[in-house]
Amino acid sequence: MTSYLSVSKKSHLTGITHKLSSSKSISNRALILKALSGDQSIVRNLSDARDTQLMNRLIASEDKIIDVMDAGTTMRFLTAYFALSGKNKILTGTARMKERPIGILVDALRLLGATVDYLEKDGFPPIETKGFSTQQVDALTIPGNVSSQYISALMMVAPTLPKGLTITLSEKMGSVPYFQMTAALMEQFGVCCDVDLQSQQIKIAPTSYKPVNITVEADWSAISYWYGFTALAEEATITLPNVSEKSLQGDRVIADIMDKLGVCSSFKNNQLILTKQKAAYEISWDFKDCPDLAQTVFPVCAAKGITGTFTGLESLRIKETDRIAALQNELGKIGATLTEPQTGTWKLTPGKVPNEEIFINTYHDHRMAMGLAPLATLTNLKIESPEVVNKSYPGFWEDMRTVGFTISEGY
Repeated sequence: MTSYLSVSKKSHLTGITHKLSSSKSISNRALILKALSGDQSIVRNLSDARDTQLMNRLIASEDKIIDVMDAGTTMRFLTAYFALSGKNKILTGTARMKERPIGILVDALRLLGATVDYLEKDGFPPIETKGFSTQQVDALTIPGNVSSQYISALMMVAPTLPKGLTITLSEKMGSVPYFQMTAALMEQFGVCCDVDLQSQQIKIAPTSYKPVNITVEADWSAISYWYGFTALAEEATITLPNVSEKSLQGDRVIADIMDKLGVCSSFKNNQLILTKQKAAYEISWDFKDCPDLAQTVFPVCAAKGITGTFTGLESLRIKETDRIAALQNELGKIGATLTEPQTGTWKLTPGKVPNEEIFINTYHDHRMAMGLAPLATLTNLKIESPEVVNKSYPGFWEDMRTVGFTISEGY
């Protein structure tokens, strides 16, 4: 029987979040770099997200079968790590994970000299890494407009290769902040990356990682949902502790997006304080560098009467669910539409939030649950499978209660 949460409408919000997760993106990269530096580094404030805890356990596992569940980053990072460290592992996951492509990464690893086999369908998990003896090439060309996780996975293992690695991106680079985050973290671990955005090349010389001590900052993807609550509330003052104004994370751009959608960001004493301000009537945004923010931004526009024109959404089709289709379905419940009048350009036409309770389907996707939860500032919600938030922000529902929401469980 499917569980759900009933969330009672609350239009005036105030409070301090206490369960905000630290960055999953930084944590997952830091765990790979920690392993590559001889497991001597100390990573403080590791994310409590399920994906990160899974990565932490699996990277040191002696088991041959590595079940990443639905964690795409974990699958891609561990594939590169196990393949080029010569470990014999079978990497598998959920039914949805077996539908998420990994062929570009596997092709690259094979060119480098790793032996990687598909165990079911070519191009998709499950896969088996069988060893790595001699580096065959020191340069690769791969598309830059697909998942940045492929490129980050290769970047992190590149210094361990005898000849280093030059990666040339053949298509327009997307998710650039994620490459830059990877490069910045590698530099903290003592490895210099030459990322040339003009030539779309990443050059990494052979070298050794150094043990370091690092502290992971708060997760801007998680922070984004509180911008959604603030934008849609009638009144709001929400305080988020331990937030870095100058962040490595690309999703820090949510502050700029939400400035147009009616949210003022103030940083004081290592805290972020969100309050309301006047919003625009329409917005255009290219999400190629921050695709995960779409599920925060679109419900705000749809419910607030803001027309949107958006690009850079291609990668949403291959996430935990087809996020384009999921957003179209759920936004349709408030009469909003998301259409593609020309290839690659999406138009969001707002709707009107009904007075009656809305049932939110989550599609086994944490961001669908959290991105649509701010609609509870406007009407009562029932949210399906609330446990999906454990993937990235386990304390989300508790933090909602902290700012004033009444939430009860049901089946």
